[in-house]
Amino acid sequence: MAAPPTIPRRGLFIGGGWREPALGRRLPVVNPATEATIGDIPAATAEDVEIAVAAARDAFSRDGGRHWSRAPGAVRAKFLRAIAAKINDRKSDLALLETLDSGKPLDETNADMEDVAACFEYYADLAEALDEKQRSPISLPMENFKSHILKEPIGVVGLITPWNYPLLMATWKVAPSLAAGCTAVLKPSELASLTCLELGAICIEVGLPPGVLNIITGLGTEAGAPLSSHPHVDKVAFTGSTETGKRIMTAAAQMVKPVSLELGGKSPLIVFDDVDIDKAVEWAMFGIFANAGQVCSATSRLLLHEKIAKQFLDRLVAWAKNIKISNPLEEGCRLGSVVSEGQYEKIKKFISTARSEGATILYGGARPQHLRRGFFIEPTIITDVTTSMQIWREEVFGPVICVKEFRTESEAVELANDTHYGLAGAVISNDQERCERISKALHSGIVWINCSQPTFVQAPWGGNKRSGFGRELGEWGLSNYLTVKQVTKYCSDEPWGWYQSPSKL
Repeated sequence: MAAPPTIPRRGLFIGGGWREPALGRRLPVVNPATEATIGDIPAATAEDVEIAVAAARDAFSRDGGRHWSRAPGAVRAKFLRAIAAKINDRKSDLALLETLDSGKPLDETNADMEDVAACFEYYADLAEALDEKQRSPISLPMENFKSHILKEPIGVVGLITPWNYPLLMATWKVAPSLAAGCTAVLKPSELASLTCLELGAICIEVGLPPGVLNIITGLGTEAGAPLSSHPHVDKVAFTGSTETGKRIMTAAAQMVKPVSLELGGKSPLIVFDDVDIDKAVEWAMFGIFANAGQVCSATSRLLLHEKIAKQFLDRLVAWAKNIKISNPLEEGCRLGSVVSEGQYEKIKKFISTARSEGATILYGGARPQHLRRGFFIEPTIITDVTTSMQIWREEVFGPVICVKEFRTESEAVELANDTHYGLAGAVISNDQERCERISKALHSGIVWINCSQPTFVQAPWGGNKRSGFGRELGEWGLSNYLTVKQVTKYCSDEPWGWYQSPSKL
């Protein structure tokens, strides 16, 4: 087992340096795998938000924006690539820190750090490409006018991010917003902020201009809410629960402020009877048990064709029993703890409610017997589910999958779309025409065919219905932070001639 690193004691990262929160309060950091307090983070309040937003506003407009917001994209790309290089240099330490903070297996956090660096690299490329796209001409029907567009940064943005992929989810917003020329205030979840604060240290190392990125930690009600409603924040981007998303929309609406929201999910995985059972079982497991099911797009509703349901479930249980559940620092761990005691109790409540409503806990549903401490829950498979049950309708955000059978393709699609959410969906079948039909029929922003959960920085990410709106990643992620300006010029030497000149009266 790797030795844990020293937990750095950081302040708030504002204006290019560290400062203690205005009220001097700090929040404990608890290792969810051991329940031990391992450090603390600053607890920002509205006063700190005010200072952070002012720093971002100053950085956006300083010297007419020549140093950042109106600088060539190549200038910003240089900083993004430098951040990526530092992430790669510190990958092992950052991964350990994130595992200690969130309970994720070390193999997962190492992969996450690789994705973080790749995301900064990708948006560095797009920042450079943005220069070439400026002044794109617009074809007009009148020869005496010429028109082009400018893509400009939207301004100061508030970025509020979750705890399930702490640094990666922050990067999905930080990298494109900085590439676009925005300046930002990042507020990560108080449940897992350590690696986001380390991003501040990296910004100092690479010489990022002061105030371009500010990082405040603390409770959502004390720091996130005043950031969402701040009159000098031009846009809010949020990933998290649907209920919090509603509150952010309400606050932003008072100032007609744009928002992009990536919210909850209850995604289906449809498995037909023509599949390789073990291959499909592994994808079903990866779709719900990776990151202990703490994934907004987790395929937590498993729809099985009735011809293979029993065989599939027998194999699913056998595979689930084989998962290594351990301290996430142990080699080969594939299921760590969930992030906090609160999340642990919430998941246990979902399982007990499913049982009381008449569902069957086919496997799991309890603490692993060999782990006496930490917030660990066995991979849980629930059958005999009806569509009125809470476990079918609500997001658990834990390693819990519920199962229903179907007979026909149309029934499978109807069951898959029976949700208020619309983030993702998946289908596994050897009939490619069927897969294409279902990919069109699913009411979701993401569809996976013969897999579950692959995520690429080049491809758009986001949902429909109560899963939010707007798209992250790819070119769409950059567009989130740009505004389009039309510039039209009258090119004729002749007067417009709409009104008669007084000299000719």
